[in-house]
Amino acid sequence: MAAYPEIPGLGAIRRRLGAELLARVAGPDGPAQRDRIHGSPGPRWFGPDRPIRAVHGDASMFVGGLRALLLQSLHPLAMAAVAGHSGYRGDPWGRLQRTSAFLAVTTFGTARDAEQAVAHVREIHARVSGTTDDGEPYRASDPHLLGWVHAAEVDSFLRAHRRYGAEPLDDDGYDAYVADAARVAAGLGVQDPPRDQAELAAVLDAYRPELRATPQAREAARFMLLDPPLPWAARPPYAVLAASAVALLPLWSRVPLGVPYLPVVEETGIRLAGHGLTRVIRWAIPKPEPVPRSEPGPSEPEPEPEPGPRKK
Repeated sequence: MAAYPEIPGLGAIRRRLGAELLARVAGPDGPAQRDRIHGSPGPRWFGPDRPIRAVHGDASMFVGGLRALLLQSLHPLAMAAVAGHSGYRGDPWGRLQRTSAFLAVTTFGTARDAEQAVAHVREIHARVSGTTDDGEPYRASDPHLLGWVHAAEVDSFLRAHRRYGAEPLDDDGYDAYVADAARVAAGLGVQDPPRDQAELAAVLDAYRPELRATPQAREAARFMLLDPPLPWAARPPYAVLAASAVALLPLWSRVPLGVPYLPVVEETGIRLAGHGLTRVIRWAIPKPEPVPRSEPGPSEPEPEPEPGPRKK
């Protein structure tokens, strides 16, 4: 990707915007945490040419992440767990920061840090359980429920990258991305996670009979789309982000969540605005310089190499 030309006077704006974005998604120590994740020497789960790095390192993740939250909310058990235990209304930025940190560590961090992050999430899931308003019990550690959360997330990141990514992959590349993500999912307790796009589509289709919009899901959608905890100056770009995420939702999810379908607007104005927003994010937050990989230690085996993606 060509470097953005630096115009005199824009450097300070770029640094300030980048710092504010990182503070939102990674917390006040975001820059230091980012440097540690990317700069710590040691073996990684995924090498520099793996497609999971291309997808998770792109600004399209902002769109994909919001789309994933909306889609995941359609499973009543997943939504009940989020509403009852995540504190998404009282501390939405904290939840976002924890999620983004987990994705960053498992994708870009050392193998040791990735293993610790997965173990920490599994410990949290083991403590989360309850009953829905309809009396149905749920456990966050349930492999079936984890499978839905994983499939909705991977599908969202993939579709957002295909539309808004700086360098979209071809189908072989996206198949390899699904396979990469399966490694993390298996560590979290997902049984037999999908390993290519066809398997991912089949898994999502298999969950369809279980999905519906509960009052909690519709309330969460309104909160995320219409009433985010943001200053007024940040509302217009967030509106573009929200519209871009909604435009990527499958049609069958629109009516239950109460979001509109405007095909002409989505394929013209919203698509163009989404590309503009993601370009600004890339400009504000340049990619960190990769560190040379060290040899894997005896307790951290190097993953078997897989064919790398081909870019369009």
